Amino acid sequence: DPLPPPLPKKQLQRAESLPEQGPSRHHRGDPTPWAGSIPPLHLQHEERAPSSIPPWDRPSWGSKKPLTKSQSLGEPVARSSLQKASSPSPAELTFRTVDGELGQLLQSLESPAGVCGVVLGCQAAALARLSARIQEELVGPEERQQLLEAELAGKGWAALSILDREPCCESGDAWYFPVGFTFEQTQLVFAAKVPKLGCSSLGVQSSLGTHCSIQRLIGRFTDHLPRELVLPGSPGQQSWSPSGEEPARLATHPVLQVLISLEVPYQTLAGFVKESHGLHRTSPGHYERLACLLLLQVCMGLEHLRVQSVGQGDLCLENLLLVRCPCPPRSQQSKEASLSLPRLLISSFFKVKDKQRPCSTSQEQDWTEGLAALPSPAADELNVGMLIYRILHVDISLENALGFRSNRLPEIPSLSIYSTGLKRLAVLLLHRDPCKRVSIEQARSILQVLLWGPRQELFARSKKTLALLRSWVEVKRALLLLKFAENSAGAGASPGLEEWLCCQYFKEATEHMLYQVTQALYT
Repeated sequence: DPLPPPLPKKQLQRAESLPEQGPSRHHRGDPTPWAGSIPPLHLQHEERAPSSIPPWDRPSWGSKKPLTKSQSLGEPVARSSLQKASSPSPAELTFRTVDGELGQLLQSLESPAGVCGVVLGCQAAALARLSARIQEELVGPEERQQLLEAELAGKGWAALSILDREPCCESGDAWYFPVGFTFEQTQLVFAAKVPKLGCSSLGVQSSLGTHCSIQRLIGRFTDHLPRELVLPGSPGQQSWSPSGEEPARLATHPVLQVLISLEVPYQTLAGFVKESHGLHRTSPGHYERLACLLLLQVCMGLEHLRVQSVGQGDLCLENLLLVRCPCPPRSQQSKEASLSLPRLLISSFFKVKDKQRPCSTSQEQDWTEGLAALPSPAADELNVGMLIYRILHVDISLENALGFRSNRLPEIPSLSIYSTGLKRLAVLLLHRDPCKRVSIEQARSILQVLLWGPRQELFARSKKTLALLRSWVEVKRALLLLKFAENSAGAGASPGLEEWLCCQYFKEATEHMLYQVTQALYT
């Protein structure tokens, strides 16, 4: 008889497993990367993205725990596995972090220095989140801007309501008219920018990205100018009858390019400086602090343009716009409205070459032609140096700035604690040797030190060292966060533009940067 067929072999079901986990970065005894140092910037940048949930109100979701060896897929994770998982980083900690995760982090720290490092990391992350939230309050969510751009696409004057027949602001390159637009059953106010002849820069300006110091455009169209709008000084401008109902005579209405801007300017920096002579005399400290804050916004805008590989245009007082920031509650408003800080916008991205004044000497002509031929970033330092003098009401010309007829720059009167520092910055920006000029980035850092320290008296009793500057940054960062907490619980002012600028400084300041800046400023 034939033998029976063999029985089938039994197949064993093996649990699916993952490779062994490598050693944890937070072994007991390993020094924490935050101990005694300022948190790395990459962790700060990760916290900047705005979200619909306030960062400090978000629940602390820990990272998913990895599967360990011999652990089947779908099997509940054992408590012992949770304990072996890596602990959260300081940037991920919030007040709502569960004690289980917090305990894992604390177990990996052996000394008070390690705990101090974690606290410093938490402070840096909180400051980055706070800065992102204030920035969103100032410029609005980017998603909303994109919706407005889509809504305004293809629309012209018919979709806008004219709020004033005369411009609210005239800059060196455009007129601005306030217009209304209905969006989601809400009446919004924008600015219709009518560029002057030969001054349009839409192709450049449309690709600059969002920045607090750069004018944002959300629409464009080409059409005849409505009859009721008045362009000051325009030839053929129509005159109106006393009743204002019918034009007294017909006039030509040229077809013009119109740009829609989110921000409505009320004045140029030139107008502000012209009206502030009295304020500078009566309150020099307040005015020169405002000057530092306005110049800081200019430098930050120029830095953003360089990142975008775009050069600014005719950087002068007439082409820098001022926009009112949201007003605080009445109880928080300053008694002197003129001391409030406006938001400054760079709005010109072209260079007018046919408006150069005649040169008085051949040497000056050589320097002027060289300045015009320089790439825009190289000329920024000279332009900002000139702005310092003009904002401080000191007459200066290109000839004086570059030392054609004298070996020194005009004197800046010492009226406040900011005067000497501003004069020093102007000298560094206008140095005849380009290799010895400070960059726009360095100028921004000098202005930040002038505004928020460290001041020279810090080094009166202690030698300037990196350790001293690191300690100063850490203490000031903690005090800044405490100030915000106290203001939110009391009757203090809500964070605004100046607070955002301050956050930007202490979020990025390092002891090495402060050492270099204080060397340039105080020696």
